[in-house]
Amino acid sequence: MLHGIGGGHLAFAPQLETLAQAGFRAVSWDMPGYGHSDPIEPYTFKGLAEKCIELIQGLTHTASRPGVSLVGHSMGGMVAQEVVARRPDLVHRLVLCGTSGAFGKPDGDWQQSFVASRMAPLQAGTTMAELAATLVPSMAGPKALPEGLRLAEHCMAQVSPATYRRALEALVGFNRQESLGLIAAPTLLIAGEHDPNAPPKVMQRMAERIPGSRYVEFSGIGHLMNLEAPDDFDQTLIEFLRETPQHRLH
Repeated sequence: MLHGIGGGHLAFAPQLETLAQAGFRAVSWDMPGYGHSDPIEPYTFKGLAEKCIELIQGLTHTASRPGVSLVGHSMGGMVAQEVVARRPDLVHRLVLCGTSGAFGKPDGDWQQSFVASRMAPLQAGTTMAELAATLVPSMAGPKALPEGLRLAEHCMAQVSPATYRRALEALVGFNRQESLGLIAAPTLLIAGEHDPNAPPKVMQRMAERIPGSRYVEFSGIGHLMNLEAPDDFDQTLIEFLRETPQHRLH
């Protein structure tokens, strides 16, 4: 499970518990520069994917067919797309949540506004905890679980400002739109009705480009779907994992 730009391994804490109870081996990483993971230089999606691939190989090297079901949220969903593009043999199933196939044009108005709105407070001396207190509620839907939002704020408060800046800079260069049609693993896309960062229409277009994919939309929920509606998210995820066979390369 791969977290977003304001997350960390704790961002999937509810899922770790539920999946373990359901009999799955669940692992939530700290992206490079997050938690106890060393930063990388340069901070690029290629580098992030390579680190993720190393982790997958380390976790599954003794398996008869190494690989995992990969769950990516937001920026983590972009890392997941980069991994499956580079090493499709290691991704048996793919779950993309609140993400997109590209960040868009680096010089686009929305893209520049997004980066500026995240960078400016830090440059003005705002702490990550203070940023989280305003940013997390703005990304949530009206039916969000309050406890989930508190955990999201806690996760974001722990993020290193330097890593956050590097991750923002990396976002601008992401584009895997042309790779979506090549994804062969069973794929589930989960959107939030009120997600301002990856609106349902964006994820619906993604689903249309990924052969045989499934699309689910949570009503009343925003960008942080696994924390805003953990019960619905976990049920949807577990059903997908149990229903879909692991992809086999021919």
